[in-house]
Amino acid sequence: MAQALRLAARGMETCRPNPRVGCVIAQDQEVVGRGWHERAGQEHAEIAALAEADGRARGATAYVTLEPCAHHGKTGPCTEALIEAGIKEVVAATRDPNPRVNGSGLEQLRDAGIAVREGLMQAAAEDLNAGFFSRLKRNRPWVRVKLAHSVDGRTALSNGQSQWISSAASRTDVQRWRARSCAILTGMGTLLSDDPSLNVREEAAIQPLRVILDSRWNTPPQSKTLALTGQVMIAGRDDLPIPTALSRSGAELLQLPAAGEKVDLGMLLEALAEREINEVQVEAGATLCGALLSAGYIDEILLYCAPCLLGAGAQGMFLLDDLQDMSDRVSLKWLDAERIGPDLRMRMRPVYGEDTCLQAS
Repeated sequence: MAQALRLAARGMETCRPNPRVGCVIAQDQEVVGRGWHERAGQEHAEIAALAEADGRARGATAYVTLEPCAHHGKTGPCTEALIEAGIKEVVAATRDPNPRVNGSGLEQLRDAGIAVREGLMQAAAEDLNAGFFSRLKRNRPWVRVKLAHSVDGRTALSNGQSQWISSAASRTDVQRWRARSCAILTGMGTLLSDDPSLNVREEAAIQPLRVILDSRWNTPPQSKTLALTGQVMIAGRDDLPIPTALSRSGAELLQLPAAGEKVDLGMLLEALAEREINEVQVEAGATLCGALLSAGYIDEILLYCAPCLLGAGAQGMFLLDDLQDMSDRVSLKWLDAERIGPDLRMRMRPVYGEDTCLQAS
């Protein structure tokens, strides 16, 4: 199963909106077939593994990181292929949360006389597809916030200048995280101060959707990101008029209900889920990051800490309400930390619940 998970990770940047799935077929201790799902619309991991096994799958065990599908989509049911190949046992890491599957694949295999086990390395399998599970179970994408900051926790000078706090090595590493994301989200403050591209700097990359949160429809039509290859969405309030120049920009204009003076963030995330967006990477300033955190919408924080100091007047990472008691602090759970060039990359997840001022959405 560990090998199947490594195979699944090969589709990290290419198979969206589908889940990342790997499959290993073994006769006792001998691996006879390996496969992974590379792109949506192409063969699934089980089919690729059966093709490599080339007739040696009869009587073998298939280790799959996600429950095999039992329905017709762009490809045929993997359950039927496994049955026809004579597989004797299927070990699935976790069930598919898709309502069209969700246990029916395993049931179909059992009905065909195939032994079925599930739950082996389940946590690792679900973590690999955190965005897919989030979209299917919570009706919103997995939200990752990326920030580059100084040792004293500052992301930009008081005048908004932020290029560049982190090193070239860190900025190259960010490209990998962008490439695995279905969408990159920024706010108007970052758009106006940095004029970011928000794309993946690789010719062969599948470009993520670039989303600008612009409550008042003030996005400059000459913004760099609007001229680049790939899709751009501008999300604004539905009670305000859209300027003619912006309507001609070629971007998708998503009108959403207002929440006070801003766009309803929950409605934005639901709209992205409807477009089969699994993972959203937020690259924005303290206002948007703080609003997402306060609402309980941030699932993961990706920090690049540069060995420098910017001083007390520089901008912070999250704009939050003042806390009156230390028990109200926002707790974070460590995931990992790694040196990237001269910087330190840290990953963590907010802890929502009774021991924090934040509540899970």
